[in-house]
Amino acid sequence: MINIWEVNETNKMVEQENLDVRTITAGISLLDCTDSDLDRLNEKVYEKIVSVARDLVRVGEEIERDYCIPIVNKRISVTPISLVGASVCRSPEDYVTLAKTMDRAARTLGVNFIGGYSALVSKGMAGFDEYLIRSIPQVLSETEYVCSSVNVGSTRTGIDMDAVRLMGEMIRETAERTKERDSIGCAKLVVFCNAPDDNPFMAGAFHGVTETDAVIHVGVSGPGVVKKALEEVRGSDFETLCETIKKTAFKVTRVGQLVAQEASRRLHIPFGIIDLSLAPTPAVGDSVAGILEEIGLEYAGAPGTTAALALLNDQVKKGGVMASSYVGGLSGAFIPVSEDQGMIEAVQAGALTLEKLEAMTCVCSVGLDMIAVPGATTAESLSGIIADEMAIGMINQKTTAVRLIPVIGKDVGEEAEFGGLLGRAPIMPVNPYGCGDFIRRKGRIPAPVHSFKN
Repeated sequence: MINIWEVNETNKMVEQENLDVRTITAGISLLDCTDSDLDRLNEKVYEKIVSVARDLVRVGEEIERDYCIPIVNKRISVTPISLVGASVCRSPEDYVTLAKTMDRAARTLGVNFIGGYSALVSKGMAGFDEYLIRSIPQVLSETEYVCSSVNVGSTRTGIDMDAVRLMGEMIRETAERTKERDSIGCAKLVVFCNAPDDNPFMAGAFHGVTETDAVIHVGVSGPGVVKKALEEVRGSDFETLCETIKKTAFKVTRVGQLVAQEASRRLHIPFGIIDLSLAPTPAVGDSVAGILEEIGLEYAGAPGTTAALALLNDQVKKGGVMASSYVGGLSGAFIPVSEDQGMIEAVQAGALTLEKLEAMTCVCSVGLDMIAVPGATTAESLSGIIADEMAIGMINQKTTAVRLIPVIGKDVGEEAEFGGLLGRAPIMPVNPYGCGDFIRRKGRIPAPVHSFKN
């Protein structure tokens, strides 16, 4: 039960420390929409999305008003579209029609994004999976609200290197198709290893096939709250530091629990999970890098950064699971460069490199996120970076992801401007040496030995 003390604490966190509910995401199964006729399939998909989520935006705004808690985004995730269209889509162009139907539904409902233009190919690509993947550049250049993700690896199955190679090519093509806007299409495309079924955050959200017909997930964020709490114990020992982070994460998760329960009750849709992720924004004071600096680093990227991030991520998760029985998604700390002012400053100071970010992904919530690289970066180099990150996820039994943006026409020393929550990104250098012979090998990297559990 929420008491008056918690209400007062929440008001303080909202007003002074940038606390917000980053998203209410309605997950919707489209498996019952399958049809042998493409036009009927599109009609069913539109009707299902609009009927299930018709009150999502209104209810989100009501909860904001009633509880004075900012809810930044109202979003939808759907069953991976490669599966929905498998029986009828015979070309990439067929899948494009489904993406445009998703986009139309999102526009009708007034949501911020719709995710699930996705394929799950960790052990191999079926023909319909490849059709969807090859359609991604056109989709992300011709739709406004659609987000796409492809899961190319898992601890249980290994890494599909054919899909990794193809995704490098698709990222390049997406960048070219949206080059007039600093290749922003790539900001809506994520490559995963061990993708979770219940992630409410874009661009990687999709409604997993293990989920019920419809569900409400809530993503909460509070880097500013954690940083403010740590300022109060500056110079204390590690035990005090850890306890402070854990208690703060508990409070933030309780806010998410309240919003999730209310949204579920008002929408008559079951509650799924709370994703407690320290997801930064370009706003001053809302930075994960700022937390790392408060812990004791001169800049994110300095020696000790990976250890500090591991500590932060673990304590956030411990606090979250105390506050809710249903913590899931990607809970922990995000390290997107473009969305975090402290990360941007660390890159500009020369403290944070792509290689150091890769090391940090071993212990963060996701992976290499919102990183702008030179527009001349080859598809093979992009695939090599993806392969490295997928290997980290596979071996360490964790979710990892890559959201790279090769900004066509720009190079190191310049910036890409994306606007809004996506922020701006300094162009980061990429290792100039090639990996083409490795990437051109066909087949799959096998699952690690510790995957054999039954």
